Amino acid sequence: MIRYLISEPSYNYKSFKDANFVCYRNKNAVNFEEEAKAFIKKAKKEGIENIFLNTDYLLASKLKVTGVHLTSKQQNFISSAKKLGLKVIISCHNEEEIKKAIEEKVDFITYSPIFETPNKGKPKGIKNLEQIVCKYDVKIIALGGIITKEQIEKIKHTKAAGFASIRYFLDEE
Repeated sequence: MIRYLISEPSYNYKSFKDANFVCYRNKNAVNFEEEAKAFIKKAKKEGIENIFLNTDYLLASKLKVTGVHLTSKQQNFISSAKKLGLKVIISCHNEEEIKKAIEEKVDFITYSPIFETPNKGKPKGIKNLEQIVCKYDVKIIALGGIITKEQIEKIKHTKAAGFASIRYFLDEE
């Protein structure tokens, strides 16, 4: 199962816990490239091989990471990123976005929000996730409001490829 940590700069990640995919994301970075390099170094030190950068596929290629995680508004970049040899994850929130991403040969889709999460709209829920996973032939990663092991167990039963989270991976203080 994919266990995908999406970073949030305001949170402290002393380690990447049990993540096997990680994404560097910082929408307000002063120097995104330098911060991404530090994140990549830490991920490699922890033995993580699946490293993604948020939104910037050209930098992802330059830094030789696994791939890029595009926003739902960046669907037109999928083929360009794939041509550079990158794996592509794209955020989707509805079936129209999923269909378009599949047409573009995306590698993974994050589908969200599954559970209640701040400022992300009405949660889709486990039943909807299960229907989407069964309907489309693409690796779908559940995203949104995933903070407990119980939620992850529910996701496992849907046959989703995995889960992505910011808060689940936070170090307990």
